[in-house]
Amino acid sequence: MEKQPRLLSSQLLLKNRVFEVTLNRALLTWKEIQTKKKRVYGSIHSTFKVGFCLSKVLSKPSGESGSYCVPVPEIVAVREAEADSRTKDEGRWQKLSQKPTEGYPCAFTVSYVERGRQHRWRCSDVTFHCSDWTLCQQWVQSIREQLLLLTSRPKHLLVYINPYGGKQQGKLIYEEKVAPLFSRASISTDVIVTEYANHARDHLKMEADLKKYDGVVCVGGDGMFSEIVHGLVSRMQADCGVDQNCAEEKLVPCGIRIGIIPAGSTDCICYATVGTNDPATSALHVIVGDYQPLDVCSVHHNNTFLRYSVSLLGYGFYGDVLADSERKRWMGPARYNFSGVKTFLTHHHYEGTVSFLPATDILGNPRDKTKCRAGCYICQHNGKLLSEEAQLHKMEEPVSCSEMEGDWRGGSSWSTSRLELTGPPPPPPPPPLFLQFDLAFVEVHRVRKFRFSPTQCESDLELDLRGGGAGGGARGGKRLFRQICRDHPACGCTPVNSSWNCDGEILPHATIEVGVHRQLIRLFARGIEDQPLFEDFCTPSVI
Repeated sequence: MEKQPRLLSSQLLLKNRVFEVTLNRALLTWKEIQTKKKRVYGSIHSTFKVGFCLSKVLSKPSGESGSYCVPVPEIVAVREAEADSRTKDEGRWQKLSQKPTEGYPCAFTVSYVERGRQHRWRCSDVTFHCSDWTLCQQWVQSIREQLLLLTSRPKHLLVYINPYGGKQQGKLIYEEKVAPLFSRASISTDVIVTEYANHARDHLKMEADLKKYDGVVCVGGDGMFSEIVHGLVSRMQADCGVDQNCAEEKLVPCGIRIGIIPAGSTDCICYATVGTNDPATSALHVIVGDYQPLDVCSVHHNNTFLRYSVSLLGYGFYGDVLADSERKRWMGPARYNFSGVKTFLTHHHYEGTVSFLPATDILGNPRDKTKCRAGCYICQHNGKLLSEEAQLHKMEEPVSCSEMEGDWRGGSSWSTSRLELTGPPPPPPPPPLFLQFDLAFVEVHRVRKFRFSPTQCESDLELDLRGGGAGGGARGGKRLFRQICRDHPACGCTPVNSSWNCDGEILPHATIEVGVHRQLIRLFARGIEDQPLFEDFCTPSVI
């Protein structure tokens, strides 16, 4: 990589020591200027010195001993500071003595992203002391100019807060952990506290002036994120004249980015795209301005649009768990474990027919164990293919739906206890009580579309519930009894059909057609980063 030219370089004071501080377009670095130190002898003093040096190396942003480095895109803000004021550093409040700062009367503070354990990000501060006011102003101005060149950073956000989701801490989480970070990064916000279910979805579809904003952020769980996705995608299709009820329509990608601040029960999306459900980490990902494209599935029944799915579409086990847990909301998040054990022990199975269109123009295989991480080559390559495909469609003559459909595969009957469709990003591992197996006889396919219909169609079930059908009164009564008992497995009756779990919502139909729309939305996230090697070691404490 070509070495970046220096924009500014000075000798500045930091924690009573002199550092060579350098700024270029990519990095802000500071390296301690070594001075001769008195040699220390003795086993006790040597042990102390080694422990201190190791602690410093493990806790610093990067580089060799005494050298620190922060990428310019990960600088949150810069501000002027008083040289004799207290500065927060490494969790302790310290007041610098007056004697070492006599020659450095001015100071500025840089706030930056610092990585911690388990993919967590924190906003840390470092304060540099300058020899004169002009130099201090020059540093502040230079850093701010580099931040202004980062056009991907949001300046104005629309924020929706769900005050009821999860542990009902949405407002408190935003006010205490997120709003101060947005303010420090000079991001203005318009905040709406939702008052009823689908409030955010309806506002985005009908009222919101999206041209004013650089992104939409929701504070809540996966349900709140689903609301935002439905509102934005539906708004985009309506503005572009796309009929969502037509399963063959090619959906138009959303231009505005979406952020999610976790405040729900499961926070599946945050775990899958950031690696943690920490609110401050998600807020910093929004500030940095990176984005990760996500696939979205559209679900239809008889040419009628039902829902969009981003993380999970599951039939059988996942559908039964959701249906049972919905009746136990009073238990809180523990209801998922309880319903999971109950459903697993019940061990129902369901028969149906599956057919699908295979995805042939993408890299990777579901069984290749490749993990999607930040800077994923497969995601970037598929995104390039997608843009080339879009340009090709503009140049070509319109083609019929049958020509675009290709050859459907499958069409055979299946007996299953679990059928699921997951698209990038995958959901996080379920709780330990949810058992999963990667077995050789389980077929795994990457598809563009698939159709599923239960062996007993839904029209037959409606007749059964009315006591009608070809079997007469006694037979109809038996079927009716079977349907009444479907929620009470103790009677020994086996449910005919399961329910579809679509991102935590139950679909009203079992017969569905699902289409995958690649990179339809963009999320404020970088993807899960590989952890540094030193994360597995404990930082020695200095006494």
